[in-house]
Amino acid sequence: MKNKYWPKENWRTLGPEGPDMDAQTIAGLNQILDSRHWNLCGLVIVHHGYLAYEHYYNGYGPDDTVHVASVTKSILSALIGIALDKGFIDSVNQGVLEFFPEYDPGPDELGKREIRIKHLLTMTAPYACDDEPFQEMCMSPDWARFALNLLGGPMGPGTFRYSTAGAHLLSAIITRTTGMSAREFANQYLFGPIGMKTLPDYKITAANPMGFFQGRYVKGWVSDPAGNSAGGWGLTLTPRDMARFGYLYLNHGLWGQARIVPETWVGESTAMTPNNYGYLWWLFGGNKINGSSIGINGCSNGTNGCSSCINGYAAMGDGGNIIFCSPEKDVVIAATASLSPDSSRLTALIMEEIIPMALASQPRTDDRDT
Repeated sequence: MKNKYWPKENWRTLGPEGPDMDAQTIAGLNQILDSRHWNLCGLVIVHHGYLAYEHYYNGYGPDDTVHVASVTKSILSALIGIALDKGFIDSVNQGVLEFFPEYDPGPDELGKREIRIKHLLTMTAPYACDDEPFQEMCMSPDWARFALNLLGGPMGPGTFRYSTAGAHLLSAIITRTTGMSAREFANQYLFGPIGMKTLPDYKITAANPMGFFQGRYVKGWVSDPAGNSAGGWGLTLTPRDMARFGYLYLNHGLWGQARIVPETWVGESTAMTPNNYGYLWWLFGGNKINGSSIGINGCSNGTNGCSSCINGYAAMGDGGNIIFCSPEKDVVIAATASLSPDSSRLTALIMEEIIPMALASQPRTDDRDT
């Protein structure tokens, strides 16, 4: 579909009296979120590039950045694709240890040499530990070496194992191949070109390594002691900037006339897999694997507690942070949320009620500037 509008510094909405969404849907969303917004900071819905719905909660506004947790991973996926396109990285089939020549796995851990970039992207790299020691990694002087030490174990690559440490290695690979941190690389080749806010560095201190998670209105992208941006977390974004990124992917990596992310990379990253996980993207919906339609939480055709199967892909972070993209409807739904002990209920609300309601909306057809 040819888009008639690309967001500039500000957004347009459709309709002389409001956004590109029918009044019944707007009323329904407001009714749900007025009483159950919990730890939600902001929600933006974009249709055909136009701002269709925007609300903020708990004292946050459109210019406030929030730590989006593992949404960071999907941003990092795009950066790997850009680095490949620009020749900084040769192939996703390169061995991870090629980028860390100083690291000696030892005679009992030679299996680490079989682990490829693609295994880190698809979360199919093996790890020697049962539970990832995230806090210990953040307190270590060398996060990348800490992550390399976690790789391996008795099983080889191929089994799905969600890991933030593996994502950090991808960030370190960007730094080693481009000479820039992932943050700097993103500011130049991704954030700036599509109108997202460029980000400053955020240093974690040894005295209070977890202070970032407790802060309100934090800004920037966390870096480790070596200057590598945190690979699987640590990025702060606004809902509007998240929506820009999602809209970039809906348009196959194109922003206006500018190619930002290779089209083939977007396709490979979001193609359905048996694990419902692409290149650091969660996959949902009507794509079929072994003859079965995959829905919310992996359900089949709306069963197992899923109210409706949704078709699309998502960057998802703890707390309810999400960028959901629906190619079928040309819709992006972006939400920021603060971390909370019971924040899983917000994720469930967004996936089971907000997204299906937004995708069922009937859009308006006239437009205006905002």
